[in-house]
Amino acid sequence: MELRPIISSLRHHALTAALLTLQVALTCAIVCNVAFMIARRIQQVSIPTGIAENELSVIRSHGTGTDDNAVNAVAQHQTDLAALRAIPGVRSVAAVSYALPLNRQDGFGLVCTTPQLSLHSKSCQISSFYDGTPHLIDTLGLHLTAGRDFRSDEFVSKDNDHPHVVIISRALADRLYPGQDAVGKMLYMGRGPNALQVIGIVADLLRPRLRGPGQNHLSLITSQLPNSNRDTYVLRSAPTDRERILQAATKALFKTDPTRILDPKYVRTFTQIRAAYFQRDTTMIGLFVASALGLLFVTALGIAGLANFWVQQRRRSIGIRRAVGATRKDILRYFQTENFLIVTTGVVLGMALAVTLNLQLMKHYELPRLPLWYLPIGALALEALGQMAVFFPARRASRVPPLEAIRGQ
Repeated sequence: MELRPIISSLRHHALTAALLTLQVALTCAIVCNVAFMIARRIQQVSIPTGIAENELSVIRSHGTGTDDNAVNAVAQHQTDLAALRAIPGVRSVAAVSYALPLNRQDGFGLVCTTPQLSLHSKSCQISSFYDGTPHLIDTLGLHLTAGRDFRSDEFVSKDNDHPHVVIISRALADRLYPGQDAVGKMLYMGRGPNALQVIGIVADLLRPRLRGPGQNHLSLITSQLPNSNRDTYVLRSAPTDRERILQAATKALFKTDPTRILDPKYVRTFTQIRAAYFQRDTTMIGLFVASALGLLFVTALGIAGLANFWVQQRRRSIGIRRAVGATRKDILRYFQTENFLIVTTGVVLGMALAVTLNLQLMKHYELPRLPLWYLPIGALALEALGQMAVFFPARRASRVPPLEAIRGQ
Protein backbone atom coordinates (compact mmCIF):
# COMPACT_ATOMS: atom_id res chain seq x y z
CA MET A 1 0.00 0.00 0.00
CA GLU A 2 1.26 3.47 -0.88
CA LEU A 3 1.99 5.52 2.23
CA ARG A 4 1.93 8.95 0.62
CA PRO A 5 -1.90 9.45 0.77
CA ILE A 6 -1.95 8.27 4.39
CA ILE A 7 0.84 10.63 5.42
CA SER A 8 -0.85 13.45 3.54
CA SER A 9 -4.10 12.75 5.37
CA LEU A 10 -2.30 12.76 8.73
CA ARG A 11 -0.78 16.15 7.90
CA HIS A 12 -4.29 17.52 7.52
CA HIS A 13 -5.07 16.28 11.04
CA ALA A 14 -1.65 17.00 12.50
CA LEU A 15 -2.83 18.21 15.92
CA THR A 16 -5.13 15.24 16.52
CA ALA A 17 -2.50 12.77 15.36
CA ALA A 18 0.17 14.46 17.51
CA LEU A 19 -2.00 14.29 20.61
CA LEU A 20 -2.65 10.58 20.07
CA THR A 21 1.05 9.98 19.41
CA LEU A 22 1.90 11.74 22.67
CA GLN A 23 -0.66 9.63 24.54
CA VAL A 24 0.86 6.44 23.14
CA ALA A 25 4.37 7.63 24.05
CA LEU A 26 3.41 8.39 27.66
CA THR A 27 1.59 5.08 27.93
CA CYS A 28 4.62 3.20 26.60
CA ALA A 29 6.99 4.97 29.03
CA ILE A 30 4.80 4.41 32.07
CA VAL A 31 3.71 0.87 31.26
CA CYS A 32 7.30 -0.31 30.61
CA ASN A 33 8.45 0.98 34.00
CA VAL A 34 5.34 -0.25 35.80
CA ALA A 35 5.75 -3.70 34.24
CA PHE A 36 9.36 -3.73 35.46
CA MET A 37 8.30 -2.81 38.99
CA ILE A 38 5.57 -5.46 38.95
CA ALA A 39 8.08 -8.10 37.85
CA ARG A 40 10.46 -7.10 40.66
CA ARG A 41 7.68 -7.25 43.25
CA ILE A 42 6.53 -10.65 42.02
CA GLN A 43 10.12 -11.90 42.13
CA GLN A 44 10.42 -10.70 45.72
CA VAL A 45 7.08 -12.16 46.81
CA SER A 46 8.05 -15.50 45.27
CA ILE A 47 11.46 -15.70 46.95
CA PRO A 48 12.11 -19.25 48.28
CA THR A 49 12.69 -19.77 52.00
CA GLY A 50 14.27 -23.23 51.82
CA ILE A 51 11.76 -24.68 54.28
CA ALA A 52 8.63 -26.83 53.77
CA GLU A 53 6.29 -23.84 53.91
CA ASN A 54 3.03 -25.55 53.05
CA GLU A 55 3.53 -28.16 55.80
CA LEU A 56 4.30 -25.87 58.73
CA SER A 57 2.15 -24.47 61.53
CA VAL A 58 3.51 -22.05 64.12
CA ILE A 59 2.43 -21.19 67.67
CA ARG A 60 4.07 -18.60 69.88
CA SER A 61 3.62 -19.22 73.59
CA HIS A 62 4.02 -16.70 76.42
CA GLY A 63 4.14 -17.14 80.13
CA THR A 64 5.43 -20.66 80.76
CA GLY A 65 7.86 -20.63 83.67
CA THR A 66 10.08 -17.57 84.15
CA ASP A 67 12.96 -16.11 82.21
CA ASP A 68 15.16 -16.37 85.31
CA ASN A 69 14.66 -20.08 85.62
CA ALA A 70 16.10 -21.60 82.49
CA VAL A 71 15.92 -25.14 83.84
CA ASN A 72 12.17 -24.86 84.35
CA ALA A 73 11.73 -23.31 80.91
CA VAL A 74 13.67 -26.09 79.20
CA ALA A 75 11.72 -28.71 81.16
CA GLN A 76 8.45 -27.05 80.15
CA HIS A 77 9.58 -27.14 76.51
CA GLN A 78 10.15 -30.88 76.78
CA THR A 79 6.65 -31.33 78.22
CA ASP A 80 5.12 -29.13 75.53
CA LEU A 81 7.00 -30.86 72.72
CA ALA A 82 5.89 -34.27 73.97
CA ALA A 83 2.25 -33.09 74.06
CA LEU A 84 2.48 -31.59 70.57
CA ARG A 85 4.23 -34.64 69.18
CA ALA A 86 1.36 -36.82 70.39
CA ILE A 87 -1.20 -34.99 68.23
CA PRO A 88 -2.34 -37.28 65.41
CA GLY A 89 -0.95 -36.09 62.08
CA VAL A 90 2.08 -34.25 63.49
CA ARG A 91 5.17 -35.54 61.71
CA SER A 92 7.74 -33.50 63.58
CA VAL A 93 7.87 -30.64 66.07
CA ALA A 94 10.56 -28.31 67.42
CA ALA A 95 10.85 -25.12 69.45
CA VAL A 96 12.83 -22.04 68.42
CA SER A 97 13.69 -18.91 70.39
CA TYR A 98 12.01 -16.48 68.04
CA ALA A 99 13.46 -16.44 64.52
CA LEU A 100 11.85 -18.09 61.51
CA PRO A 101 12.13 -17.09 57.85
CA LEU A 102 9.95 -14.04 57.08
CA ASN A 103 8.63 -13.58 60.64
CA ARG A 104 10.65 -10.34 61.07
CA GLN A 105 12.18 -11.58 64.38
CA ASP A 106 15.71 -11.23 63.13
CA GLY A 107 18.78 -11.96 65.22
CA PHE A 108 21.97 -11.33 63.28
CA GLY A 109 25.64 -10.58 63.70
CA LEU A 110 29.12 -10.78 62.25
CA VAL A 111 30.43 -14.21 61.26
CA CYS A 112 34.08 -14.61 60.29
CA THR A 113 36.53 -17.32 59.34
CA THR A 114 39.17 -15.84 61.66
CA PRO A 115 38.98 -14.68 65.31
CA GLN A 116 39.61 -11.10 64.19
CA LEU A 117 36.06 -9.89 63.65
CA SER A 118 35.90 -7.05 61.15
CA LEU A 119 32.95 -5.65 59.28
CA HIS A 120 35.18 -4.68 56.38
CA SER A 121 36.98 -8.00 56.02
CA LYS A 122 36.12 -10.26 53.08
CA SER A 123 36.32 -13.22 55.49
CA CYS A 124 33.39 -11.85 57.49
CA GLN A 125 29.68 -11.71 56.65
CA ILE A 126 26.60 -10.46 58.47
CA SER A 127 24.42 -13.52 58.98
CA SER A 128 21.06 -14.22 60.60
CA PHE A 129 21.05 -16.66 63.53
CA TYR A 130 18.57 -19.47 64.10
CA ASP A 131 18.46 -21.93 66.98
CA GLY A 132 16.11 -24.57 68.28
CA THR A 133 15.56 -27.94 69.85
CA PRO A 134 16.56 -31.29 68.30
CA HIS A 135 14.72 -32.22 65.08
CA LEU A 136 14.64 -28.57 63.93
CA ILE A 137 16.23 -29.41 60.57
CA ASP A 138 13.66 -32.13 59.87
CA THR A 139 10.74 -30.06 61.21
CA LEU A 140 11.55 -27.10 58.96
CA GLY A 141 12.09 -29.42 56.00
CA LEU A 142 15.60 -28.09 55.36
CA HIS A 143 17.65 -30.00 52.81
CA LEU A 144 21.12 -30.95 54.00
CA THR A 145 23.43 -30.94 50.97
CA ALA A 146 26.63 -31.69 52.89
CA GLY A 147 27.64 -32.84 56.35
CA ARG A 148 25.15 -33.95 58.98
CA ASP A 149 22.45 -32.86 61.41
CA PHE A 150 23.14 -32.01 65.07
CA ARG A 151 23.60 -34.89 67.51
CA SER A 152 21.59 -34.79 70.75
CA ASP A 153 24.76 -34.35 72.83
CA GLU A 154 25.72 -31.20 70.89
CA PHE A 155 22.79 -29.09 72.13
CA VAL A 156 23.64 -26.63 74.90
CA SER A 157 21.72 -24.18 77.04
CA LYS A 158 22.23 -20.52 76.21
CA ASP A 159 23.02 -19.58 79.81
CA ASN A 160 25.39 -22.41 80.60
CA ASP A 161 27.53 -22.92 77.52
CA HIS A 162 28.32 -21.79 74.03
CA PRO A 163 27.54 -23.95 71.01
CA HIS A 164 30.52 -25.64 69.41
CA VAL A 165 28.98 -26.70 66.11
CA VAL A 166 26.91 -24.92 63.50
CA ILE A 167 25.00 -25.63 60.29
CA ILE A 168 25.14 -22.90 57.65
CA SER A 169 23.30 -22.09 54.45
CA ARG A 170 24.90 -22.75 51.08
CA ALA A 171 24.96 -19.01 50.35
CA LEU A 172 26.89 -18.32 53.56
CA ALA A 173 29.27 -21.23 52.88
CA ASP A 174 30.05 -19.87 49.42
CA ARG A 175 30.72 -16.41 50.86
CA LEU A 176 32.94 -17.53 53.71
CA TYR A 177 34.77 -20.37 51.97
CA PRO A 178 34.65 -19.70 48.21
CA GLY A 179 35.75 -22.71 46.21
CA GLN A 180 36.28 -24.82 49.34
CA ASP A 181 34.39 -27.50 51.23
CA ALA A 182 33.01 -25.66 54.28
CA VAL A 183 32.24 -28.80 56.29
CA GLY A 184 34.83 -29.16 59.05
CA LYS A 185 35.96 -25.53 58.84
CA MET A 186 35.89 -23.21 61.86
CA LEU A 187 34.04 -19.91 62.06
CA TYR A 188 33.74 -17.17 64.69
CA MET A 189 30.69 -15.11 65.57
CA GLY A 190 29.88 -12.31 67.98
CA ARG A 191 32.23 -10.95 70.60
CA GLY A 192 34.93 -13.20 71.99
CA PRO A 193 37.02 -16.01 70.57
CA ASN A 194 34.23 -18.61 70.49
CA ALA A 195 34.89 -20.97 67.60
CA LEU A 196 32.25 -23.16 66.00
CA GLN A 197 32.84 -26.02 63.63
CA VAL A 198 30.71 -26.24 60.53
CA ILE A 199 29.13 -29.71 60.52
CA GLY A 200 26.52 -29.28 57.81
CA ILE A 201 25.27 -27.17 54.93
CA VAL A 202 21.62 -26.68 54.02
CA ALA A 203 20.63 -25.84 50.45
CA ASP A 204 18.80 -22.66 51.42
CA LEU A 205 17.55 -20.77 54.47
CA LEU A 206 16.05 -17.33 54.05
CA ARG A 207 16.51 -14.60 56.64
CA PRO A 208 13.65 -13.51 58.95
CA ARG A 209 13.79 -10.07 57.32
CA LEU A 210 14.89 -9.43 53.74
CA ARG A 211 17.97 -7.26 53.30
CA GLY A 212 18.53 -7.07 49.55
CA PRO A 213 20.01 -9.14 46.72
CA GLY A 214 23.03 -11.16 47.77
CA GLN A 215 22.21 -10.86 51.48
CA ASN A 216 18.86 -12.60 51.88
CA HIS A 217 20.14 -16.16 52.19
CA LEU A 218 23.07 -15.72 54.60
CA SER A 219 21.91 -17.75 57.61
CA LEU A 220 23.17 -20.22 60.16
CA ILE A 221 21.71 -22.52 62.79
CA THR A 222 23.34 -23.08 66.16
CA SER A 223 22.70 -25.92 68.58
CA GLN A 224 21.46 -23.66 71.38
CA LEU A 225 18.31 -24.73 73.19
CA PRO A 226 15.63 -22.08 73.70
CA ASN A 227 15.41 -21.21 77.40
CA SER A 228 12.86 -18.42 77.50
CA ASN A 229 9.21 -18.46 78.54
CA ARG A 230 8.38 -16.79 75.24
CA ASP A 231 9.16 -19.39 72.58
CA THR A 232 7.77 -20.51 69.28
CA TYR A 233 6.68 -24.05 68.46
CA VAL A 234 6.86 -25.26 64.87
CA LEU A 235 4.80 -28.27 63.81
CA ARG A 236 5.11 -30.14 60.53
CA SER A 237 2.14 -32.02 59.12
CA ALA A 238 0.28 -32.63 55.88
CA PRO A 239 -0.77 -29.31 54.27
CA THR A 240 -4.48 -30.11 54.62
CA ASP A 241 -4.11 -30.89 58.35
CA ARG A 242 -2.59 -27.60 59.43
CA GLU A 243 -5.76 -25.86 60.63
CA ARG A 244 -6.80 -28.95 62.60
CA ILE A 245 -3.28 -29.29 63.97
CA LEU A 246 -3.29 -25.68 65.17
CA GLN A 247 -6.57 -26.17 67.04
CA ALA A 248 -5.34 -29.40 68.62
CA ALA A 249 -1.98 -27.85 69.50
CA THR A 250 -3.66 -24.92 71.23
CA LYS A 251 -5.67 -27.31 73.42
CA ALA A 252 -2.60 -29.44 74.13
CA LEU A 253 -0.50 -26.45 75.23
CA PHE A 254 -3.23 -25.12 77.52
CA LYS A 255 -3.52 -28.60 78.99
CA THR A 256 0.17 -28.63 79.98
CA ASP A 257 0.01 -25.06 81.34
CA PRO A 258 -3.40 -23.34 81.64
CA THR A 259 -1.74 -20.05 82.64
CA ARG A 260 0.13 -19.55 79.40
CA ILE A 261 -0.90 -16.89 76.87
CA LEU A 262 -1.47 -17.79 73.23
CA ASP A 263 -2.15 -14.69 71.17
CA PRO A 264 -4.38 -15.73 68.20
CA LYS A 265 -2.29 -13.35 66.09
CA TYR A 266 0.66 -15.72 66.49
CA VAL A 267 -1.21 -19.00 66.00
CA ARG A 268 -1.02 -19.45 62.25
CA THR A 269 0.28 -21.46 59.33
CA PHE A 270 3.51 -20.50 57.63
CA THR A 271 1.49 -19.61 54.55
CA GLN A 272 -0.15 -16.89 56.62
CA ILE A 273 3.27 -15.71 57.86
CA ARG A 274 4.46 -15.31 54.27
CA ALA A 275 1.26 -13.54 53.26
CA ALA A 276 1.57 -11.12 56.19
CA TYR A 277 5.21 -10.35 55.36
CA PHE A 278 4.44 -9.56 51.73
CA GLN A 279 1.03 -7.94 52.25
CA ARG A 280 2.30 -4.51 51.26
CA ASP A 281 4.03 -5.92 48.18
CA THR A 282 0.94 -7.79 47.00
CA THR A 283 -1.15 -4.66 47.50
CA MET A 284 1.34 -2.66 45.46
CA ILE A 285 1.29 -5.30 42.72
CA GLY A 286 -2.49 -5.00 42.55
CA LEU A 287 -2.30 -1.21 42.35
CA PHE A 288 0.40 -1.32 39.67
CA VAL A 289 -1.56 -3.83 37.58
CA ALA A 290 -4.76 -1.79 37.90
CA SER A 291 -2.91 1.41 36.94
CA ALA A 292 -1.25 -0.17 33.91
CA LEU A 293 -4.48 -1.78 32.68
CA GLY A 294 -6.36 1.47 33.22
CA LEU A 295 -3.80 3.41 31.23
CA LEU A 296 -3.86 0.86 28.39
CA PHE A 297 -7.66 0.92 28.40
CA VAL A 298 -7.74 4.72 28.13
CA THR A 299 -5.20 4.60 25.30
CA ALA A 300 -7.25 1.97 23.47
CA LEU A 301 -10.36 4.14 23.88
CA GLY A 302 -8.43 7.10 22.47
CA ILE A 303 -7.33 5.14 19.41
CA ALA A 304 -10.79 3.68 18.81
CA GLY A 305 -12.48 7.06 19.35
CA LEU A 306 -10.20 8.83 16.91
CA ALA A 307 -10.65 6.07 14.34
CA ASN A 308 -14.45 6.34 14.69
CA PHE A 309 -14.25 10.08 14.26
CA TRP A 310 -12.13 9.81 11.13
CA VAL A 311 -14.41 7.16 9.66
CA GLN A 312 -17.38 9.51 10.03
CA GLN A 313 -15.41 12.37 8.53
CA ARG A 314 -14.24 10.33 5.54
CA ARG A 315 -17.43 8.56 4.51
CA ARG A 316 -17.48 10.42 1.23
CA SER A 317 -13.85 9.66 0.39
CA ILE A 318 -14.37 6.06 1.45
CA GLY A 319 -17.42 5.79 -0.82
CA ILE A 320 -15.51 7.27 -3.75
CA ARG A 321 -12.63 4.87 -3.22
CA ARG A 322 -15.04 1.96 -3.07
CA ALA A 323 -16.80 3.22 -6.23
CA VAL A 324 -13.51 3.34 -8.19
CA GLY A 325 -12.59 -0.20 -7.23
CA ALA A 326 -11.16 -0.28 -3.71
CA THR A 327 -12.04 -3.50 -1.91
CA ARG A 328 -13.06 -3.87 1.70
CA LYS A 329 -9.59 -5.18 2.49
CA ASP A 330 -8.07 -2.04 0.97
CA ILE A 331 -10.17 0.20 3.24
CA LEU A 332 -9.43 -1.95 6.26
CA ARG A 333 -5.73 -1.95 5.47
CA TYR A 334 -5.74 1.83 5.00
CA PHE A 335 -6.98 2.54 8.53
CA GLN A 336 -4.76 -0.11 10.07
CA THR A 337 -1.71 1.30 8.32
CA GLU A 338 -2.63 4.80 9.43
CA ASN A 339 -2.92 3.60 13.02
CA PHE A 340 0.37 1.71 12.71
CA LEU A 341 2.20 4.88 11.70
CA ILE A 342 0.76 6.85 14.63
CA VAL A 343 1.41 4.15 17.22
CA THR A 344 4.90 3.40 15.90
CA THR A 345 5.87 7.04 16.19
CA GLY A 346 4.44 7.04 19.70
CA VAL A 347 6.27 3.92 20.87
CA VAL A 348 9.61 5.18 19.49
CA LEU A 349 9.19 8.33 21.57
CA GLY A 350 7.84 6.23 24.42
CA MET A 351 10.92 4.01 24.57
CA ALA A 352 13.13 7.08 24.95
CA LEU A 353 10.79 8.44 27.61
CA ALA A 354 10.81 5.07 29.41
CA VAL A 355 14.59 5.17 29.78
CA THR A 356 14.45 8.79 30.98
CA LEU A 357 11.72 7.97 33.49
CA ASN A 358 13.70 4.98 34.74
CA LEU A 359 16.77 7.16 35.31
CA GLN A 360 14.70 9.50 37.45
CA LEU A 361 13.25 6.59 39.44
CA MET A 362 16.77 5.22 39.96
CA LYS A 363 17.85 8.60 41.25
CA HIS A 364 14.99 9.17 43.68
CA TYR A 365 13.69 5.68 44.59
CA GLU A 366 16.73 3.36 44.22
CA LEU A 367 15.04 1.39 41.46
CA PRO A 368 17.47 -0.74 39.38
CA ARG A 369 18.09 0.03 35.73
CA LEU A 370 15.28 -0.96 33.40
CA PRO A 371 16.35 -3.96 31.28
CA LEU A 372 16.22 -2.86 27.65
CA TRP A 373 14.25 -5.92 26.57
CA TYR A 374 11.21 -4.43 28.31
CA LEU A 375 11.11 -1.71 25.61
CA PRO A 376 10.45 -3.87 22.51
CA ILE A 377 7.96 -5.96 24.48
CA GLY A 378 6.10 -2.81 25.53
CA ALA A 379 6.22 -1.53 21.95
CA LEU A 380 4.80 -4.76 20.55
CA ALA A 381 2.04 -4.75 23.18
CA LEU A 382 1.02 -1.22 22.23
CA GLU A 383 1.14 -2.04 18.51
CA ALA A 384 -1.15 -5.02 19.11
CA LEU A 385 -3.44 -2.90 21.28
CA GLY A 386 -3.59 -0.21 18.59
CA GLN A 387 -4.47 -2.71 15.87
CA MET A 388 -7.21 -4.25 18.00
CA ALA A 389 -8.62 -0.84 18.92
CA VAL A 390 -8.76 0.33 15.31
CA PHE A 391 -10.04 -2.93 13.87
CA PHE A 392 -13.78 -2.47 14.48
CA PRO A 393 -13.98 1.17 13.27
CA ALA A 394 -11.93 0.16 10.22
CA ARG A 395 -14.16 -2.82 9.53
CA ARG A 396 -17.23 -0.60 9.76
CA ALA A 397 -15.61 1.78 7.28
CA SER A 398 -14.88 -1.11 4.92
CA ARG A 399 -18.60 -2.02 4.92
CA VAL A 400 -19.80 1.41 3.85
CA PRO A 401 -21.76 0.95 0.58
CA PRO A 402 -20.16 3.17 -2.07
CA LEU A 403 -23.36 4.82 -3.40
CA GLU A 404 -24.86 5.29 0.06
CA ALA A 405 -21.73 7.05 1.29
CA ILE A 406 -21.69 9.38 -1.69
CA ARG A 407 -25.44 10.16 -1.42
CA GLY A 408 -25.10 10.79 2.30
CA GLN A 409 -22.83 13.77 1.79
